[in-house]
Amino acid sequence: MALDPQVAALLDMAAKAGRPLLHTLSPEAARKQSAETRGPLQPPPPKMARVDNLTAPGPAGPIRLRHYRPLGHPDNELIPVLVFFHGGGWVIGDLESHDVLCRQLAEAGACAVVAVDYRMAPEHKYPAAVEDAYAATEWIARNGASLGIDGHRMALGGDSAGGNLAAIVCLMIRDALKQDHEVARPSLQLLIYPATDMTLSHKSVDDFADGYFLTRDGMRWFIGHYLRGKEDAKDWRASPLFAASHKDLPPAYIVTAGFDPLRDEGIAYAHKLREAGVLVDHIDYGGMIHAFIGMGGVIATTNRAIAAAGAALRQALADED
Repeated sequence: MALDPQVAALLDMAAKAGRPLLHTLSPEAARKQSAETRGPLQPPPPKMARVDNLTAPGPAGPIRLRHYRPLGHPDNELIPVLVFFHGGGWVIGDLESHDVLCRQLAEAGACAVVAVDYRMAPEHKYPAAVEDAYAATEWIARNGASLGIDGHRMALGGDSAGGNLAAIVCLMIRDALKQDHEVARPSLQLLIYPATDMTLSHKSVDDFADGYFLTRDGMRWFIGHYLRGKEDAKDWRASPLFAASHKDLPPAYIVTAGFDPLRDEGIAYAHKLREAGVLVDHIDYGGMIHAFIGMGGVIATTNRAIAAAGAALRQALADED
């Protein structure tokens, strides 16, 4: 596949702008630059019936959440939910960075979306983000009725680092269910170019090491800030590809991008799930780059990808009726 012309134009524009690469910045400066540059890439935010900021109890204090309810659903109607974990390498990103995407997924999926503002590195190293992601998911499932949410029709999803967390929480819920845990098995895991292997050993890491926004050095920077040490890289709660078993997991809808350093580990995770008997839909957008799902203001394929993900959510969550 060739690089999509709209992506090529965007990369050319970014190169001419001459902004420093994230891995050359401090985490604080990287967060600031990311916040300053994302706006022009995003489409106008879809209107919602309501958007509420909430908190859930977490292992280190309250976890901030944002609850999106799409138009056309009265407050007394229990509707399905997507619990969403934002990307950003566990270092950047927040509720604001993915606000538009969460609105789009709520609209396209005809479901509520609850975004989770988990603790970030390097201030909070692994496994802080995992602990928050799991605690928030439990709270949403148990308290959904008070929010107009059906906790038995729940999907977990995220992009990049958020896809990593969604995959891990699905593994954790599967293991908890073996002990008669209260949280229902998710109906779908929506994994958008997920990080699944912290060892950086896949070919696409080298093939797309530079020039496509996310770089190999950037990946090392993110992982270096997130993990406590090299020994964490093969822990399945950091690298879900290394879980001892992938059986009995929810169906997966996995999105990869053709010019993404993370492409091959997303594909490897799809293969691993299929080998374990998990139903998988894998869609590779061959002309796309990492982070394209947040660029619907300038890339037409982004909006088609969100519509397709929304259709998968509708189908998976309706199956629980």
